[in-house]
Amino acid sequence: MDIKKLILIGLIAQTGCVTEYLPELREREILITVEGIITDLPGTDTIRIYRSLPLWTKEPRQPIRHCDVWITDDTGNSDTLREVTIGTYVTDPSAFRGMPGRTYTLHFNTLESDGWHRYESIPMKMKPVPEIDSVYYEKEPGLISNVSVDGCRIYLDTHGQQDSCRYFRWEYVETWEFSLPFDVLNKTCWASASSERIMVENTSMLGKNSVSRFPLVKIDEPVEKLLRKYSILVKQYSLNEDEYRFWEKLQNSVSQVGGLYDIVPGTVTGNIYSLDNMYEKVAGYFSVSAVSMKRLFIKDNFQNHNQMYSNCVVDSAFYVFFPYPVDGYWWIRYDYTIPPPYIEYINQDQWGVTWWPIDEFPATTPPKRLITNKRWCADCTSKGSAIRPDFWDEDE
Repeated sequence: MDIKKLILIGLIAQTGCVTEYLPELREREILITVEGIITDLPGTDTIRIYRSLPLWTKEPRQPIRHCDVWITDDTGNSDTLREVTIGTYVTDPSAFRGMPGRTYTLHFNTLESDGWHRYESIPMKMKPVPEIDSVYYEKEPGLISNVSVDGCRIYLDTHGQQDSCRYFRWEYVETWEFSLPFDVLNKTCWASASSERIMVENTSMLGKNSVSRFPLVKIDEPVEKLLRKYSILVKQYSLNEDEYRFWEKLQNSVSQVGGLYDIVPGTVTGNIYSLDNMYEKVAGYFSVSAVSMKRLFIKDNFQNHNQMYSNCVVDSAFYVFFPYPVDGYWWIRYDYTIPPPYIEYINQDQWGVTWWPIDEFPATTPPKRLITNKRWCADCTSKGSAIRPDFWDEDE
């Protein structure tokens, strides 16, 4: 369903007619949009300010440079943010750190053709957040390309006091180690990915303030996540009711769930407003939250996940020991100044196809190498980094 449209399905008796209702929308309206959060964690907090079309459009956003941006609290403290890249503003970690119990307000001015425009957030109180009780996984069978594989689903449990935080939001960062099954120079790497979906929960209507078996992520593809070792760092945020409603509405608009009408993203109001024009809409949200974190490592035996490399070898090629092609043969250039397997760079054949060597047979006559036309089969840095993460041995 096109998210630009509200679809009204009219089931007219005995006709089965379907009518499409198109509301009057200002689809080209430019919105000032704010993304940002301050927490009680050490380090910088980041605010991003840009111009964007409503969320259902595909056009890129335009970061706004040279804004005046500052944050105040209810005790009279103020911290001015500095612009590190166009439209991105950060706090000074030596001078500012959020504290649960305090109330924070975001202020910023943008320079327009007719002068400065002033904006401000609703004051936001930082609520304490309970610790995450546990993050755990359960194996689940899956099917990839008609092959049975082992996958898993990761869950979270948490609870708080009856009079504490009742509204939660979660984010996570995944990191996994993977290794290519060939004798290549860049063999073992680590890759990372951040959560993309909105994850919120509300316990205010429950008898007890607890969340059990909240599904964080299901892992089946890319299958190399579970080949060797996997980690997930989960962040838990405390929300007030208004911010929870914002994320809940935004979640509904993105996933297009609900009744007859999809929620239009442009109607999801945030907590930022203009001081100069009461009719100007400002998108986004200034979040203020304490954070608790928990990391899970997974190192288990998952079946049939090596099959992603079964189609890497596409041909074999003779090689020579001089740096120019020989008629009738594909050629591979060596550099003996680096450690084995001596391959420093890739080569192209006479049709302009790039090949990567992934295995060698020097004792054959003539000597030859196995080659692939998929870089990720021969060089793990095409999908990750060869730098080992600092936290990777925390579970040892």
